[in-house]
Amino acid sequence: MINFLKIIYSFFLPQSVHAHCDIPCGIYTTRQASVAAETAAKMVQKIQELRKTDKTEIDKNHELARLVAVKEEWAEICKRELFILWADYFKPEHLSKYPDLHDIFWIAVKLCSQNKREVNPAAAQQLRDLVDGKITQIFKEAEETKGEKPRV
Repeated sequence: MINFLKIIYSFFLPQSVHAHCDIPCGIYTTRQASVAAETAAKMVQKIQELRKTDKTEIDKNHELARLVAVKEEWAEICKRELFILWADYFKPEHLSKYPDLHDIFWIAVKLCSQNKREVNPAAAQQLRDLVDGKITQIFKEAEETKGEKPRV
């Protein structure tokens, strides 16, 4: 049996494959990161508004728990989407054109973590501004240089 497997293996030698992502789908966008950052920011707003309601304490606590869970989930989704762009989409030639690319993404993922830990409207807005501003701008420019219509 082992000899048979060796013969089969010799006919089907593994080959190196080069891909830009885990599946090589080629579909990249900043939309998911943008929606995730917006959702986290909206949860921060709802948490702050919850204090002003006349709901019972138990209802407030229940709603707060749900809002915090959603805020943290979407901040994590934003972080994941940013990591995918940072690690799989952007290439060395992008670093040449945007030397602060690593710093921009590092700051953005740090803001994702901060948004998970805190109820901080300023941090939520900073994350939204960075994703919808600088990151989306760089992504659009990178897509346009490839001759493709950006998916933002």
